[in-house]
Amino acid sequence: MSEGTAAADFAALLRELKERSGLSYGVLAKRLHMSTSTLHRYCNGDAVPTDYAPVERFARLCKASTEELVELHRRWVLADAGRVRKGSGPSEATSPEVNPEVASPEVASPEVASPEVASPEVNPEVASRGGPARRRPRRALLAGLAAAVALGGVGLAVAVSSGWTGDEGRRGTAVSGGGGGPEGEGAAASVGSSAGSSSAGAEDKGKGKGKDQEKKGKGERTVSGAPTSASPGGRSGSGSGTAGGDRPPRDTAPASPPLTVDTEPHAWEDPCSQRYLIDLPPGRVGPPPPEQDAPGWVAATGAVPSGEQFLKLTVQGKGEETVVLKGLTVRMAGKRAPLAWNDYAMGYPGVGCGGGVPTRFFTVALDAARPGVVPEAGHANFPFKVSESDPEAFYIRADASAYDVRWYLELRWSSGDRSGTLTVDDHGRPFRTSGNNGRPAYEFPLGGEKWVEEGTTE
Repeated sequence: MSEGTAAADFAALLRELKERSGLSYGVLAKRLHMSTSTLHRYCNGDAVPTDYAPVERFARLCKASTEELVELHRRWVLADAGRVRKGSGPSEATSPEVNPEVASPEVASPEVASPEVASPEVNPEVASRGGPARRRPRRALLAGLAAAVALGGVGLAVAVSSGWTGDEGRRGTAVSGGGGGPEGEGAAASVGSSAGSSSAGAEDKGKGKGKDQEKKGKGERTVSGAPTSASPGGRSGSGSGTAGGDRPPRDTAPASPPLTVDTEPHAWEDPCSQRYLIDLPPGRVGPPPPEQDAPGWVAATGAVPSGEQFLKLTVQGKGEETVVLKGLTVRMAGKRAPLAWNDYAMGYPGVGCGGGVPTRFFTVALDAARPGVVPEAGHANFPFKVSESDPEAFYIRADASAYDVRWYLELRWSSGDRSGTLTVDDHGRPFRTSGNNGRPAYEFPLGGEKWVEEGTTE
């Protein structure tokens, strides 16, 4: 089958499913977290998705049967293979030309790495090749080393002296400024290299003095590299600015972040849309709980949100000062095949569901290559402002169909001259959401005594 035919067959099946569903391109694109023009290109055969996850979500939104899902996946594989073959030509043509030049780094390495400059055994060889011409680089190199030692000693003396006299002022700026990591590490590398050169040169005059200068250099390096924002694993969001060296730290206690985040990982958009995967047979699973009891029920059964997970984040300042919430970033902690467990619906069959739409509503497509926090249509996006008297509640619906995903969020904030990042997760663990495609599904009849196969309740 030709490349064009494969892509056309794939697009034809997409159009057939779309037309049968009765949904518009705009509605489908919104649910798939993509633009309407991109969906048009897929259905017209002008482009082929690089990932199957949005294709599967599209098919399920259009109520595709199991046979149609299998056929759609087959056509996507053929169309994607044709796309890859089209894109592989230029890269294969250009790759051989690069390798010979990259593979020959020997031009500069013998002169730089050779240890024979300082060795007395070089003299006969140098003489046989013309003594004066070979000795000149040696004398120049020794002169350069002496200059480097002198300059390193002067640089270290300046750095150490300035660190003792004004180091509190610099430390206060680093902790409160929120600039942090990369710039601090650059300064540390600079001081560390000066200290290393100084101690190496000083060994010829006195090892004790060199070690003393090296110790002072290490103390200065620790202060310069003090981070100002939380690491991804922490929940405090505060910077740490401990001082190193032999001196006791002065006024370097890390300040706590000026805000708190309360996380509800098992909030429900509505019972009808909430499902859980559990590695237990129906006879060993209790009836669906009310929403407020869901965390305990989930912990007792080892349940994992199925298909989608609905979060509620309540962010509040700690004082009168205003805290600006700059944005939320999705971080992936793991992605693998969906769980092969039983799928349990929380809604009672035949009982209506529904509710108001939250004010701050966002969605996350976990199957995407780079998931992002996207505001629902008509809702405002970051930044937001909070304080102690003016909190904000954010609702996030994260959906997954093709993977079992472990993930967490990072909240970026700033307040005055401070800034940082807070890790938002399930009380110290990543959130976990798994696809439920093809899993045995069960429902609990209202007033019933046990779980039954989904769709069998009259």
